[in-house]
Amino acid sequence: MRRRRARLRAAAALLTAGLGLSACATIGITDVPEAPEGMIDVLRLPAEATGAVQGLINYNWLSTNPITSTWLYEPLMIRDEFTCEAIGWLATGYEWESPTRLRIDLREGVQWTDGEDFTSEDVAFNFLMAKEYPAADRGGLWSDLFGAPAESVETPDEHTVIVTFTGSAVAKTDKILNEIKIVPEHVWADVGDPTQYVDTDPVSTGPFVHESYNGRQLTLERNESYWNAENVKVERLILEGQYDANSGALAMRNGALDLYTGDIPNPERSVSRSGVEYYYPPGGTTVLAMNMTRPVTGDLAFRQATAYAIDKEALALRASFGIMDVGSQTMLKLPIQQDQVPEQWRGEEFIPHDPATANQILDEAGYAMGEDGWRTAPDGSPIALVFSVQAGWMDYIAMADVVVRSLQAVGIDAKVVTTDPNAVDSMKKSGEYDMVLDSIGGGCQRSRDLGGRLTTSQIPDGDTILLNIARYDDPEVDQLVEDWSASTDPAQEAGYLSEIVDVYMEQMPYIALQYSPVRLIYREDNAVGWPSEDDPYPTNNMLRVITTLRPPEDAA
Repeated sequence: MRRRRARLRAAAALLTAGLGLSACATIGITDVPEAPEGMIDVLRLPAEATGAVQGLINYNWLSTNPITSTWLYEPLMIRDEFTCEAIGWLATGYEWESPTRLRIDLREGVQWTDGEDFTSEDVAFNFLMAKEYPAADRGGLWSDLFGAPAESVETPDEHTVIVTFTGSAVAKTDKILNEIKIVPEHVWADVGDPTQYVDTDPVSTGPFVHESYNGRQLTLERNESYWNAENVKVERLILEGQYDANSGALAMRNGALDLYTGDIPNPERSVSRSGVEYYYPPGGTTVLAMNMTRPVTGDLAFRQATAYAIDKEALALRASFGIMDVGSQTMLKLPIQQDQVPEQWRGEEFIPHDPATANQILDEAGYAMGEDGWRTAPDGSPIALVFSVQAGWMDYIAMADVVVRSLQAVGIDAKVVTTDPNAVDSMKKSGEYDMVLDSIGGGCQRSRDLGGRLTTSQIPDGDTILLNIARYDDPEVDQLVEDWSASTDPAQEAGYLSEIVDVYMEQMPYIALQYSPVRLIYREDNAVGWPSEDDPYPTNNMLRVITTLRPPEDAA
């Protein structure tokens, strides 16, 4: 592994014994019972709830500020965002029997923490609860967003759920499977609006149960009856404290935290030298969105020239200290998803920094260079582009600065204007901008995540930020995405993906800059098995991560 391993647990105990209880840097080190052999005593994590919770005990994952939304209630499946495999969780599998009919097969032998059996009636209850209370519809089951709304929910047996939709709804798959966390019908049936329910005594299916909460520190202990208990080797979790980049880095260096997922901009310098490991896999792609309804930024030749003009290596170095790689114009996460790149683009996945080619494209497209060193538009009008960036977003400002300098180097007059983040959002809604930054997600529901970025139905309407902020408009692409969204044949996936990647590579509605990170910073004093460059797997779902952890002495 590129970075050295952390000290063993015994050495960490000597270090942490002398730590103070500074609120800005560390959490209090609380003694816990020694775990049985082969188990991890405790892992310490930042609190999930913000300080606004003010001691209110509420484990309801649908509430605005639950004490934890990770460790108690579980989804049906977990999508591996590297391989795109659906990993069985409360459900073992699913099948779209038609574009309007989804069958979900549930795991047998799962129990709620009060001993009641988990059945299809629980899942149906959660789905129907979201119909009655739309604010609880976190999976978009009953909305017309990315597919038709649901029509009915059936439970033919204790371990099967059938959802029928009013039209094609395949693009909703991951929202339904990944983002709906299941609560027990026998507890929640009479609570009324589930988003307002105060859940003080949670009955759940997850790997931990609540042990104590004192208004500041949450302690969770291992659920011995958990359906996957054999793979959970952590006896306790302690969640406490809110951290910024500086205090989080200090707590990791001191050993007061075992895990941190917040933004520490330069982990190689700030924590890695202190025996802390980090893994920042790509979660998506940060892109330059150019307004395609305006004369210059809407010109394909100009966008192509811009893609070649930008020094993306310098951009990644400035924005992420070189931690994150330059993004692929395919919008796939490379090299992790190299096998998913369409054959016609293998070897050409990245747009190189090539000012000579950029100048040639601009010359041939009629962007004449004046004696003052600035180019004019093909109609002879001056060019004065504004790159609108959210004030205070230092990585975005760094990216925008490199983009603007790169454009100026080929004779394009452009400048960065920082403004209130809400103002930038308003620009995306209204289309009143030249250039902004955006992020294209790296999810596996690609008809939505990639295709949705190109469909006219996703052009913002002035009131809401939808996916197609560049305002790309092509009826053939609309039809392609519609067909893709209705497809239930996995064998057709590669063909649809290939056609959409063609659009990104050839039309450049968005220009890839660098990958955006999913951050994981951890110590190996108490646990090993974290994802790493040597053992890569997605970090976006901690339920999966916790099942891979082992005590350091078991590493051999």
